[in-house]
Amino acid sequence: MAAARALSGQRPNGQPLAITLIDRANHHVFQPLLYQVATAGLSAPAIASPIRHILRHQSDVTVLMTEVTGIDLTRREVRCSEQVHEYDYLIISAGAQTSYFGNDHWAPFAPGLKTLDDAFDIRRRMVEAFELAELDTDPTQRESLLTFAVIGGGPTGVELAGTLVEIARHTLKSEFRRIDPASARILLIEGAARILGTFSELSAASATGQLERLGVRVMRSKKVGVIDALGLELQAPDGTQQRLDCRTVLWAAGVRASPLTALLGEPLDRSARVSVTGQLCLASHPEVFAIGDMAQVPSHGTPIPGVAPAAKQMGRHAARNLLASLEGKVRSDFRYVDYGSLATIGRHAAVVEIGKFKFSGFPAWSFWLFIHIFFLIGFRNRFLVMLDWATSYLTFERHARIITRERQR
Repeated sequence: MAAARALSGQRPNGQPLAITLIDRANHHVFQPLLYQVATAGLSAPAIASPIRHILRHQSDVTVLMTEVTGIDLTRREVRCSEQVHEYDYLIISAGAQTSYFGNDHWAPFAPGLKTLDDAFDIRRRMVEAFELAELDTDPTQRESLLTFAVIGGGPTGVELAGTLVEIARHTLKSEFRRIDPASARILLIEGAARILGTFSELSAASATGQLERLGVRVMRSKKVGVIDALGLELQAPDGTQQRLDCRTVLWAAGVRASPLTALLGEPLDRSARVSVTGQLCLASHPEVFAIGDMAQVPSHGTPIPGVAPAAKQMGRHAARNLLASLEGKVRSDFRYVDYGSLATIGRHAAVVEIGKFKFSGFPAWSFWLFIHIFFLIGFRNRFLVMLDWATSYLTFERHARIITRERQR
């Protein structure tokens, strides 16, 4: 999206560009708030917009909703489900998908969170867990249904765990008669010695304390060995194993690049990312750019994180280098500008790092709210999110709890 918008309207050497944007979905999602859809805090239209609507004023951009099935670098062709498209320059930015580290059979029992469909699935599982607990008369089964495990202590896992506590303790407080939703156990499981590994130790410790005060049980240095329909098994560093009966497991532990990288025929790293030069292009095909979560970029020290600001910066830089080639100018190396890291934990709880500045609690939470509203696309989305957040803040209510799929348990 950033690359297409940066290229639109440009006329290198006086010549117009013909830009084609291909996506298998018809919408663009603001992923930092995807977990809010999964936890019923926001509805999907509040964080997603039709791609055609976003680019409606850019007449040189053609949007095609189709799926890429092949890429021929030699013939400069992109093969899709219905057509083959020729190109002079290609920018590939298909993002990442959930990685189970070779245990893909865990996927049906522990959904990840990368798309709106994932968010809807998680929301259904969360709501159904409380509904099924209300129906069940077996105390052991109820406890299992009211135990929620979040695997992965990164920002997504922290945000999911903190929000689940708020739902159990406040949103559902007076809605059930046979169960007490506040008795739900929320477990945040991290394989490393601390959560928020990309943050400083100070911020990680602050986040841990805030989570525990909210009611989350933070389990560190615990690696997952088994996940099935009834729960999971954890392994401690000393080799001891622990079985947890848990009917709702959410995966926030790892990602790998889109399968599109395999279509390039280039060497891939452990996360299936393709290596690019400092100019964000393939060394063997300088007319092909790879950006975002699917690119392994020379970082000159600090690795470039897989976050939205980095992807947007790469998109704009790839566009500048493409235009430079068309104008016969020298391309420049990409330099990532780190604007900081943020993670929200719950009401009045968050951690923020901007350079040497680190703060947490209410100031960090307020800053997190402002930044996410600012970067949403479109006035309508900003207004809807502000309205929903204001209502939720005053009432603890979450109105996006409607589920429509038939119960599968």
